[in-house]
Amino acid sequence: MNDIAYTDAELAELDRVARQIDIDAPADRVWDLVVRPGWYINEGEVDPEPDLSYDGDVAVVRGDGLGEFRFSTVELDKPRYAAFRWLTGRNQPGAKGSTLVEFWIDERPGGVTLRVVESGFSRLFDERSAWLKEREGNDVGWAEELAAGKRYVEKAAAAAPRS
Repeated sequence: MNDIAYTDAELAELDRVARQIDIDAPADRVWDLVVRPGWYINEGEVDPEPDLSYDGDVAVVRGDGLGEFRFSTVELDKPRYAAFRWLTGRNQPGAKGSTLVEFWIDERPGGVTLRVVESGFSRLFDERSAWLKEREGNDVGWAEELAAGKRYVEKAAAAAPRS
């Protein structure tokens, strides 16, 4: 991606990642996952007991072998919308700023559609090639993490007693 010339419109579109997945579970179960800062910091499976602590208003998630990640809550509108800032550092030298990670939970027959948009990659690094590389990794990563979230929530929903 380093030597590709992009138009301003193409760069604006590359400044974000958007993904979605259908989950066969009620909105409240998906909400319980989504509001957990950094649930998507893992090695392919959602950790039922993450290493999560707080430094004031900032959630700190430590992933085995992945390092430390920091998040601040921007907005919670139960059970439909949650937004977090993925804060400076990103475990990479030269990183600055943050991205905005937004989740929407939309009901559909048989469950919900979970949508995520992460935006603000262009503010993470001064060099275009660095933020494009970060964005590329997260583009692939969100597909994997949404699949992990789906497995986690559907398994919990199946195990829950029926009322």
